[in-house]
Formats: sequence, C-alpha cells, structure tokens
Amino acid sequence: MEFGWEFFALGIPAIIFGGISKAGFGSGAAFVAGAILALVVPPGMALGIVLPLFMLVDAATLKPYWGKWHWPSAKGLMIGAVPGCILAGWLYTWVDGDVFRLLIGIICLAFVAFQVAQAAGWLKIRQIPFSAPLAWFAGLVSGFTSFVSHAGGPAAAVFLLSQGVSKTAYQATTVVVFWAVNWMKAVPYAFLGIFSFDSIMGSLMLAPFALLGAWLGVKAHRFVPEKPFFLITYVLLVLTGVRLIWVALQP
Repeated sequence: MEFGWEFFALGIPAIIFGGISKAGFGSGAAFVAGAILALVVPPGMALGIVLPLFMLVDAATLKPYWGKWHWPSAKGLMIGAVPGCILAGWLYTWVDGDVFRLLIGIICLAFVAFQVAQAAGWLKIRQIPFSAPLAWFAGLVSGFTSFVSHAGGPAAAVFLLSQGVSKTAYQATTVVVFWAVNWMKAVPYAFLGIFSFDSIMGSLMLAPFALLGAWLGVKAHRFVPEKPFFLITYVLLVLTGVRLIWVALQP
C-alpha cells in the first residue's frame, strides 16, 4: 500500500493530538487518532497502526507518573478489561469494516455528547465509595471499546471521576491502565491479522510524531488549561464521527 499525502495530512496531527491526550489529559479523547486514520485507511489497518504508537506513548509516559496512580482503581479497571478485550476480539472475527466504522463514529459522537452534557450541568457525576465490581464493569467497557476503536478512555474517566481522585492521580491511573490494556490487545491483534507489513510501516512513519505528542502532553498536563485542547478535539471528533457513520451507511 502506498501512503499518500492524505495519510500524512490527517495522520500526523491526529497522532500528535492522541499523544497529547494520552500523556496529559487522561486518554479520554486519544481515540481521535484512530478515528481520523479510519477516514483514509481501512478501520482494521487504522487499529493496527495506532496501537504500537499508543504503546510507544505509554512507554514514554510511565516514568513521569510512576507510583502516582490510585492503585485499587487501576487494578479493578485492568481486571475488568480482560473479558472486555476477549469479547471485542470475538466480535471482530465476524463483522465487516463498515460495522466498525459505524461503531467508531457512534462512539465519537456519544463521547462529545457526554462531555457537553457534563459541561452544561445536565449530567453530574457524583462521588461514590470505591467498589471493585463497579471498577470491573468500567474496565470491561473500557477493554471492549479500547479493542474496537482505542476508545477505552471515556468509561475509565467516568469511573475515576466518581472516585474523586486528584488530577495527577487520575492521569497516572489512566497511563498505567492503558499501558496494560494495550499489551492485552497486542497478541489478539496479531492473531486476527490486524498487524501487517503496511500497518507496521505506517506506525514507523508516524512514530516520531507520537513521541512529540507524548512530550507535549506531559508538559501540557502541568501548564496548559484543558478547555482549549478539548474544544479542538471535540470538533474533530464530531466531524470524524459524522463522516465515518455516513461512509458506513452507504449502500
């Protein structure tokens, strides 16, 4: 496969945004990278390109946040992610690319709707005592959505916000959780044929930009307000989601 200018024009900023989100803002909107890439390459290839890049971001950001996570929440989310990944892997074996385009598009729009509802005060996340079964359920949803679209962040975010953890504990918990989840996904991705020579080449070409995003994200976590970053991300997610749903529903 030849990677044309569209791949780089969309892929480079998408991967930088994804790296910034993972490294600085809790991974919630990192899946914009894969969603945007799915506009120019098949969804399966987009998944295969993005996973190694996100694993690279994970490796680059573990050290700055090491030991700052909320361990009970992290452990519960990781345990729940195991069956979530298994379920998603089973689903992947019998549905075609348009189903995944539709799923990714719906997840994009649902995520933005959730954020808007929360910001407008229509939806409030109240603090609740830690519950292992709740953590497992959130992990199951995160594992499933992470497998099919690298969109595990929203479910984990809702759970962590309900625990009232600090900004840095929240960020550190998402880093260690999705470091583990991404390793869970790597083996089934290989068996399912999601990785290919083309996907590996795409990952290699975008790797420097993933590292740039990771570096910017760690810096931004300390100094940059969240609102400007997420405003841009939400616009990208809406446009991407609408486009993916439109393509998926074409006869």
